[in-house]
Amino acid sequence: MTAAPAAALPAGITELAVYEVPLRARFRGIDVRDGVLLRGPAGWGEFSPFWDYDAAESRRWWAAAVESAVEGWPAPVRGSVPVNVTVPAVDPERAHAIVAASGCRTAKVKVAEPGQSPADDLARVAAVRDALGPSGAIRVDANAAWDVDTAAARIGELDRFGLEYVEQPCATLEKLVALRRRIDVRIAADEVVRRSDDPLRVDLREACDVVVLKVQPLGGVRAALRVAEAHGLPCVVSSALESSVGIAAGVALAAALPELPFACGLATVALFTDDVSGAPLLPVDGALPVGRRDPDRIAAVAAGEQTAARWRTRIDEVLAR
Repeated sequence: MTAAPAAALPAGITELAVYEVPLRARFRGIDVRDGVLLRGPAGWGEFSPFWDYDAAESRRWWAAAVESAVEGWPAPVRGSVPVNVTVPAVDPERAHAIVAASGCRTAKVKVAEPGQSPADDLARVAAVRDALGPSGAIRVDANAAWDVDTAAARIGELDRFGLEYVEQPCATLEKLVALRRRIDVRIAADEVVRRSDDPLRVDLREACDVVVLKVQPLGGVRAALRVAEAHGLPCVVSSALESSVGIAAGVALAAALPELPFACGLATVALFTDDVSGAPLLPVDGALPVGRRDPDRIAAVAAGEQTAARWRTRIDEVLAR
């Protein structure tokens, strides 16, 4: 970053750097991922809220980055974390290739992409099942795109390939409760938790079977652990599409949970064409190791001045709240 934000940074933050990396395929409506890396006494943290998040919501993301850089993370109870391969809304041939090359035995498949049809989703999930074989696990993520009737119908069709769970099929708690009464597939709650005013107090009774935990949106590793404890449901840790610096925080969360019944959605650096680290966090035999990554390649993926300026302004807005 060529100049610091105008607002005062937290004590201990000594360096900021902005990265910008193209994605291999369009994901969550974006083709390029960018964010800010913060250096502090504990190491590096990542601040990368998506651009449709306002300053108020982005404050949790900032808190997570500061925790990583200044405080560090709780001690792990395991040395590695099993992960799923993430399959964007791509054609069946590419979906098959992504899964086959991943080494993972669990796949999360994006469905309900705008502009695509139910037949596209079925073909993609069929290809993933073929690549995994009968013993692999498949979960689908609709990103809250369906109403209750549509969700019930689509999930029934997709479950012919065997679903471990469906992530955030509908947008609201009320709709999730209604849907859960109509289907046999487990529901994982994501957006209704992390985008709520108080993730600790959101009422998940009858709404879901699994809670998705994401470090940045929940305000840090310790905050996410409190969310897990508050709800008492099985948890899966997923990424917010971060660089290896941010993914390391997700791995730290997964490594600190007392129980980890599901493979985690943390292998998303594979969706990047490059990374801030020369040792990117990519799965080996379906798992990621616990440990930090330094952005030793930041010069190669440094954002241009226009993007850096946008992030300086954004940090000022967050710190002003």
